[in-house]
Amino acid sequence: MPKRKYYRKIYPKKSFFSDNKKKAVFLVLKIGFFIFLFLFISVVSIFLYYAKDFPRPEKFTERQLSQSTKIYDRTGKILLYEIYGEEKRTVVLLDKIPEYLKKAVIATEDANFYKHFGVDPRGIARAVLSDLKIGEPVYGGSTIPQQLIRSTFLTTQKTAERKTREIVLALELDRRYSKDQILEWYLNQIPFGQNTYGVEAASQTYFKKSVSEISLSEAAVLTALVKAPSALSPYGENKSKLMERKNYVLDRMESLNFISKEEKEKAQNEEIKFAEILQPIKAPHFVLYVKDYLEQKYGEDFLKEKGLRVYTSLDWELQEIAEKAIEEGGKNNEKYGAFNSSFVAIDPKTGQILAMVGSKNFFGDPYPKDCTPGKNCLFEPNPNVTLLGRQPGSAFKPFVYATAFKKGFDDKIQVLDESTNFGIWGGKEYIPQNYDGKFRGIVTLREGLAQSLNIPSVKVLYLIGSDEKIEKLEINNFLGKEGVFSKGLKESIKTAKEIGITTLTQPISFYGPSIVLGGGEVKLLEMVSAYGVFAQEGLKMPIVFITKISDSNNNIIEKNKGDQKRVLDTEVARLINSILSDNEARAPIFGLRSPLYFENFEVAAKTGTTEGYKDGWIIGYTPSIVAGVWTGNNNNSPMKKEPGVVLAGPIWRAFMDKALLKFPKENFIKPSEAKPEEPPS
Repeated sequence: MPKRKYYRKIYPKKSFFSDNKKKAVFLVLKIGFFIFLFLFISVVSIFLYYAKDFPRPEKFTERQLSQSTKIYDRTGKILLYEIYGEEKRTVVLLDKIPEYLKKAVIATEDANFYKHFGVDPRGIARAVLSDLKIGEPVYGGSTIPQQLIRSTFLTTQKTAERKTREIVLALELDRRYSKDQILEWYLNQIPFGQNTYGVEAASQTYFKKSVSEISLSEAAVLTALVKAPSALSPYGENKSKLMERKNYVLDRMESLNFISKEEKEKAQNEEIKFAEILQPIKAPHFVLYVKDYLEQKYGEDFLKEKGLRVYTSLDWELQEIAEKAIEEGGKNNEKYGAFNSSFVAIDPKTGQILAMVGSKNFFGDPYPKDCTPGKNCLFEPNPNVTLLGRQPGSAFKPFVYATAFKKGFDDKIQVLDESTNFGIWGGKEYIPQNYDGKFRGIVTLREGLAQSLNIPSVKVLYLIGSDEKIEKLEINNFLGKEGVFSKGLKESIKTAKEIGITTLTQPISFYGPSIVLGGGEVKLLEMVSAYGVFAQEGLKMPIVFITKISDSNNNIIEKNKGDQKRVLDTEVARLINSILSDNEARAPIFGLRSPLYFENFEVAAKTGTTEGYKDGWIIGYTPSIVAGVWTGNNNNSPMKKEPGVVLAGPIWRAFMDKALLKFPKENFIKPSEAKPEEPPS
């Protein structure tokens, strides 16, 4: 017998698994089984724990009333607005809701609604990946059942326990009820802003018609509101974003074959007409400004449930004066081709907004003169123009002069007012003109600012950028000296930013010397606040619109401190005040009895008119109040060739005549009377 066969016969080949290996595998399987059993029992236990108190179906349409948030004026006696003080809701059956509205909601909120079992694993996976990408646990991927559960029974607090409960209840909801029943509850439950809940109430509020009668385009608008009902309100400043969201909804519907390309394009081009706001609201632009802040800080659900009392800075008496001045002056300005106006008044000592009118006639026709919103409208009542970028014209000049005074120049420095070439800017020579087309020869900086002379004012940039000590600047050709102007421009913009202008973010080359004449966009609210720095002799107060917030038990949860900061030398501010209140210095242009002159009060003021007569401005102040007016058209179309003093002046004057009587009479301290500067308290 061969040796190998003999060996195998005596020592037979062992099986692949020895006894020890079999025991080890059995142990692993046993442990795995118990782990699986443990996980299974844990999951079932969690499910049973959260599902044991699953609410009755009626709860989805029987929402408990919560305490509303109330917004008051500064006295706490005038109620300006009540958030969720009354929930407007009309329940409708699913078969009364247009198919394209159902599909619009499904397309944007839960594309797999009819395919998943209450939770969409793919949606959760996408949300988790997004969270990992941005590094924040922002929950996403919620299905319609999850949203329904969350909005009805849970909070928006982002915790693992809340999310677990949401998922479990969504699974149970989907198991117990049909998809159509869940969709019906959802469409009757979700908020659409303006205190409306459910699609029927929303349709009645925004379109004055039943939801069964709305068009595809209107259905897309309602669906767009689901994402952010307040932020995307058609009555706020983000209406253009609402229209963008509407078009996105229609794009989603087409991509899912819910509508054809032709239907989408027709709906995107359809003009949407919104009904007037029926909810009582005072100082609407101001209130919406406050409301936006509250929602961003506390969230809509918190405001809806906790019964906050919000005390604002608004002076209701001054607000009524401002609204009347805007209404009457704005109507008169239509003959000049100016169809809109806005207004802001601030207390420079506290930074508090006393009055705000974002556009004339907030409750008027939202679409006058058959215009397309955001495109060719001369006037739209809802946007708050005090918060929008507009070119300020010569109202920007005080910031440039203040920069020169910071550099050591004074109001007696002389410059030559005659046709001047300021070099190559934007590929061509910059040769501006004065408003009246005239030249005055040698003028002082006081005369240049007081009379708002363009050519001398642009030359101030050269003074700022030059390292020379100049007392008389007679140059009329600055070709090759663009670098000096760039330096002066940079320092002037720095000054403007330091005293509160946030919108000048473009490179220096974008503006050029025209910045002196208002070539950069600013906000009226920020301009009025910045002029408050002059009124406060260089001290800046942050813009304040809420003085305090208390909860339903009168516990203070927020209170404004109003910390001041020095941003400008006292002497510089006093010199600006002296020039802008010098009636004799400005008389050669404005006359001795112009709207800027007050016989019994010392008032500083500056007007502004942009190139092409697209904007008219005036901002004026005393040590106690600063008020500013903008006039123009929403679509930036030009007005008739009239300066800001003609268009904005009468509105401002009508307000100041009455407003000044509410404050003690105060005069500006003259520069020559300056005492040693003391640090701010």
